[in-house]
Amino acid sequence: HRRFDYRPKPDPYCQARYTFCPTGSAIPVMKEEDVIEVYRLQTPVWEFKYGDLLGHLKIMHDAVGFKSSLTGKNYTMEWYELFQLGNCTFPHLRPGMDAPFWCNQGAACFYEGIDDAHWKENGTLVLMTTISGTIFNEMAKWVKYDNETGIYYETWKVQASPDNQSTVWFDSYECSKFIQRTYQKLADLGAVFRKIQTNYTSIILFSGEPVYLGNETSIFGSLGNKTLAGAIRDFYYPFKPHRTVGEFFVDLLKIIDRVILNGQFYLFYNLEYWFLPMKYPYLKIIYEEVPLPVGSKTSFDV
Repeated sequence: HRRFDYRPKPDPYCQARYTFCPTGSAIPVMKEEDVIEVYRLQTPVWEFKYGDLLGHLKIMHDAVGFKSSLTGKNYTMEWYELFQLGNCTFPHLRPGMDAPFWCNQGAACFYEGIDDAHWKENGTLVLMTTISGTIFNEMAKWVKYDNETGIYYETWKVQASPDNQSTVWFDSYECSKFIQRTYQKLADLGAVFRKIQTNYTSIILFSGEPVYLGNETSIFGSLGNKTLAGAIRDFYYPFKPHRTVGEFFVDLLKIIDRVILNGQFYLFYNLEYWFLPMKYPYLKIIYEEVPLPVGSKTSFDV
């Protein structure tokens, strides 16, 4: 996943149904001698609206919590889409614009408090480690860098087969990856994690070797490939928001025909388009264990 030099200002066309990080605040500077508890937080996606519904499919959202021993204050930190998941996964086809239009930025959100009921009722809230204020402050500097340079949400992980050792063509870049990067940074700074199992959700597409197609200019520009541009637009059209149930099922049949029967998928990744020759089992949602990290330098337990 590519790093960028800066975060562009979102286009006003991109609108969220739910405000991104509505109570967000700056990350505080902790006193060096503070002892801060670090919590693993996980809950079903859209738990606030649908309860445990997506939890049965193991579609989970991850975050990390902190509690200061000196102040007693709690904090939550997470990373998610600025304009909801659908906008990050598929583009808009806007009238008068040849190229698909993406609203696919993701970002970190930090705010005071941990909503115990939200995380505990259908998910996880468990103590993982304790860190010093010094480690917390160093982590905060890293979060700023990570947030300013890793700016685009990517829903899909793409790999060659369900085999654990199979080639990963593209990795996802979503909430769980941010949490895993945060854990790794804490470990590198000296945090020692308790021995607990940590599982994360991945939505995987299965594909043969991807074919590079080009970027927006080379495909949709004045000297672009009109045939390819039309094929990409046609592919994305059935994924648009639907006004009626009937419209949804008609487009669902088109998606099944294109992706499964014809083995075609167009992926937008790092501002470039790729063709995926899809193969069985086409798509799978997994909830796999990723062990907690060990630091890259000598660790200590505060």
